Amino acid sequence: MRREWDTDDLIACWTLVDPDWDLIANKAGATRLGFALLLKFFELEARFPRHAGEMPQAAVHYLAEQVKVDAELFAAYAWSGRTIEYHRAQIREALGFREPTREDEDRLAAWLADEVCPVELSEERLREAVLARCRAEKIEPVGRIDRLLGTAQAAFERRFTTRIAARVAPPARVRLEQLLEEGSVPDAAGCGVSFLSELKADPGRVGLETLLKEVEKLTRVRAIGLPADLFADTSEKVVAAWRARAASMYPSDFRATPEPIRLTLLAALCSVRTAELTDGLVDLLITLVQKIDARAEDRVEGELTNDLKRVRGKEGILFRLAEAAMRTSSGRS
Repeated sequence: MRREWDTDDLIACWTLVDPDWDLIANKAGATRLGFALLLKFFELEARFPRHAGEMPQAAVHYLAEQVKVDAELFAAYAWSGRTIEYHRAQIREALGFREPTREDEDRLAAWLADEVCPVELSEERLREAVLARCRAEKIEPVGRIDRLLGTAQAAFERRFTTRIAARVAPPARVRLEQLLEEGSVPDAAGCGVSFLSELKADPGRVGLETLLKEVEKLTRVRAIGLPADLFADTSEKVVAAWRARAASMYPSDFRATPEPIRLTLLAALCSVRTAELTDGLVDLLITLVQKIDARAEDRVEGELTNDLKRVRGKEGILFRLAEAAMRTSSGRS
C-alpha cells in the first residue's frame, strides 16, 4: 500500500458508497472507523493489513471525517481478538472472498512452479503474481506467502534441472564433471589456473596472444559436446541467472550440490560462455584489424614525411606545383 495520497485519489479510492454504509451502520467509535478502513483497504489490495502502520494516515483522516469519528480513535482499534475476526468475515462475505485452504496453497504453488517461475526470477514479482491470482479467484492471500514461494521455486528447480540433465549425453556429462577435477595448468606468470577458472575469466589486453587464448578456450568448451538446443525452451533470464550462479561458485561448491543441479549449473556456464566467447572473438578480431590498420597508416605517413623532409627546397616545389595547377585550370576555363 502506497503512503502518499492526493485529494483526488482519496476521493476515488477511499470514499464510502451505499453498500459500505449498510455494513457500518450498527458500528460506533473506534470499531466504526477501524471497520471502514479495513473494508476500503481490502477493496484496494485484496488483502487485510497486517498492522495499523500499513494504513495511510491520509486515508485514516479522510475516512474519519466521513464516519464522524475522531481519527485518533483508530489507535484504539484492536488488531487481534473476536471483533476483528468478525469484521474480516463480514468483509469477505460482502466482497465475495473466502479464506484460503491448504489445497489452495498447494494449487497456487504448483501454478507458480509451472507458469511463473520459468519466466520470472524476482521474488517480488512472484509475490505480485500470487496476489493477482488470489484476487482473480476471490481468495484471501495465504498468510505464509514466503513459504509458498519457496515451495514453488524448489519444485521448479527440481523439474528444470532434471530435464536439462537428461538432455546431456553421458560423454558430455563426463567432460562437465572433469571441469571440477582437472589439474591446474600454469599461466603466463607461472601460477596454476584450472580451465574452469579460465572459462569464467574475461580476456586480457587486446593482442594476438589474447586472441589465440580465447580461440583455444572456445575450442575446449565446444569439445564438451553440449547440445546446441539444450536451453532452447528456457527463458534467457533463467539461463543467465544459472550462469551467474555458476560463475560465483568454487569446485567444492559444485561438488556439494546434487548431480542434476551441478550438471545444469556447469552446462549453463559453458553454454552461455560459448556464445560470449564467440562474440568476444569477433570483437577482438575487429579491434586487432583496426590496430593493424592504424599502425600501417602511421608507418606510411611517417615514411612520406621523412621523404619530404629529405627534399631540398620542398616549399618552392610545392608552390610551383600549385601555380601550374592554377594555370592549367585557367586555360581550360
